[in-house]
Amino acid sequence: MANFRNKIFNENVFEKYLRTLPSTKENSLIKNGLFTTVNKYRSKMSEQAGGYFVTEPIKGRIGGTPVNYDGQTNIGDGEERPTYKQTKICYGRANIWGEYDFATEITGENFMAEAQEVKDYWDGERQKTVLSILKGIFSMTGGVNGQFVDKHTYTVEGNLLADSLNRASQKALGDKKQNLDIMFTHSAVSTNLEGMNLIEFLKYTDASGITRDLTIGTFNGKLVIIDDEMPTNEVEAVYTKSTDTSVEANKTYYTRSGSAGAYVYTVVAEPTGNPSTSNYYEMTTEGYTEYTSYVFKKGFFEYEDLGVVKASEVVRDAKTNGGKNELISRIREMIVPYLISYKDTSKISPMNEDFEKGANWELVNDGANSNTKYVDDKLIPVVRIISRG
Repeated sequence: MANFRNKIFNENVFEKYLRTLPSTKENSLIKNGLFTTVNKYRSKMSEQAGGYFVTEPIKGRIGGTPVNYDGQTNIGDGEERPTYKQTKICYGRANIWGEYDFATEITGENFMAEAQEVKDYWDGERQKTVLSILKGIFSMTGGVNGQFVDKHTYTVEGNLLADSLNRASQKALGDKKQNLDIMFTHSAVSTNLEGMNLIEFLKYTDASGITRDLTIGTFNGKLVIIDDEMPTNEVEAVYTKSTDTSVEANKTYYTRSGSAGAYVYTVVAEPTGNPSTSNYYEMTTEGYTEYTSYVFKKGFFEYEDLGVVKASEVVRDAKTNGGKNELISRIREMIVPYLISYKDTSKISPMNEDFEKGANWELVNDGANSNTKYVDDKLIPVVRIISRG
């Protein structure tokens, strides 16, 4: 055992608290059934070279065209079952938090991170990783992978409408659309849907027989989880040079400054003269915020905590500035999207920016150099919806 702030620090007990204490942040992607926890990759990686990724075989479905069974037609040679493979990579992260003794002595306050704070911190980082993986998946291009992105992305030119989720689900999965369970969306999108009475809140009946609304709602039959960490994109307004030959009343004109790519448009308080020769501009399209919502089947991501030699420990620096304690925390884990492979195994531990690259992902396939067979994207239960609210 180590000594931590003049108290016994039992790293095993600390890890127990880290695993079980509730998080106070939203981190909704990892708290609402999106992970299927497994316990198999740690042993698999110890069995194959590398130790930081696995390539798992997947059996395809039997198929083929039947022949006429009439006593005169040969049945054939037998078509082999197709097989596919999925590459899954792990990643590791570490951080350290330190506080000087003197800060505690003059304030009487212990500033060191507690177990619950560490858990909340890693939950937040884990959600960032999930969002990076999703960004990478929906950045794939070319061939079957690009077709997946097109089919599984639904764009609304405005706010979501009553049937937007249903149409997005059908576009992506066709007759498999009922495989989607849960929608994660920004509060601005949810507020718009609530304003149109499109969110149906679940109800419960209390002990007195009074029925009340829960704070959990559904939209087009899918559970709605609100989280403002869902991606947003600021689309800038569009300006064009004015062709007016005289100032029109009730029209706003702008002047432009700066350089290409960083123009600044400033409202002309009192426009005069000929706008077309005065280098006045007009806003032809207002700027707006794009909101990305994701819809999944529960358990879409496999998750495994791969463990480390020492997940948490305290290091004592007795010399620097009178003394300092440092808490070190480490994680090593796998987050694997359903039927989508991570291609780049050159890095032992990819960073989030690596996960965000579309070139690093591909749909599960048979690995053939030519005439590659890919899984049917209808089997991949994820949809991206882009809207203005």
